[in-house]
Amino acid sequence: MPPKLGILAGGGVLPARLIEACRVQGRECFIVAFKDQTDPQAIADAPHEWVRLGAAGKALELLKENNVEELVMAGPIKRPSLAAIRPDAWALKLLTKAGVSSLGDDGLLSVIVNELENEGLKVIGVDDILSNFLAEAKVYGKIEPDKTALTDIERGFHVAWILGQADVGQAVVVQQGLVLAVEAIEGTEKMVSRIPDVAREGPGGVLVKAKKPKQEKRADLPTVGPETVKQAAKAGLSGIAVEAGGALVVDPVETTTQADRLGLFLVGYAKGSHPDR
Repeated sequence: MPPKLGILAGGGVLPARLIEACRVQGRECFIVAFKDQTDPQAIADAPHEWVRLGAAGKALELLKENNVEELVMAGPIKRPSLAAIRPDAWALKLLTKAGVSSLGDDGLLSVIVNELENEGLKVIGVDDILSNFLAEAKVYGKIEPDKTALTDIERGFHVAWILGQADVGQAVVVQQGLVLAVEAIEGTEKMVSRIPDVAREGPGGVLVKAKKPKQEKRADLPTVGPETVKQAAKAGLSGIAVEAGGALVVDPVETTTQADRLGLFLVGYAKGSHPDR
């Protein structure tokens, strides 16, 4: 029997998809849900307990009490201020170890993963369970990026790499070579919502999402899904490009169908090469 899986559940649909995968595999799971972060409907019919975000010690205690062996971190966490987190003793230890790196996500996530493994838990990535969600180097639907869009994609990945080096964000929007927006703490949805105010005339821009160069791959991979496609279409974008092997395409069939319906391209892109079908 597969080892019991613990899910540290952030927002979005990923926790629900992991629960579904566990059922298909006949695998037991237990969910730690975070107050004001996790969608209650996503975990309602699975074994779970609620904790506040700063109660890391309580979360670890629950995982051990429920005999969790493997652990996955799934879904975005809206990061509040340190004062709002009210870290308990275990969380404070994490923040102290992370030091100045806790000001960004990369260093903090790496410390969290390391400490969880020191506690005897094997931390795995979402793609270890939902392997079909990992972005492939290909055009996902019927629509291909044209020459202008391909140039914007290359530019977008270059800018995303610079952002990632500084541990700022994972997404950027480029139109006709111009950087219209970069992602910071507000997240992709709010970033994309600003595009109609700054877009130029002519072909729509491209949303590019890529993991940060020093990112812990088992946590917080950049993600797109049906809602991302809807947001991009509403903003007048021509398409979306994600890093092949470094991003997640949630519900790939539904996401591809949505992109085709709304007239957007969706590609998994390997730097320096045209995506293949």
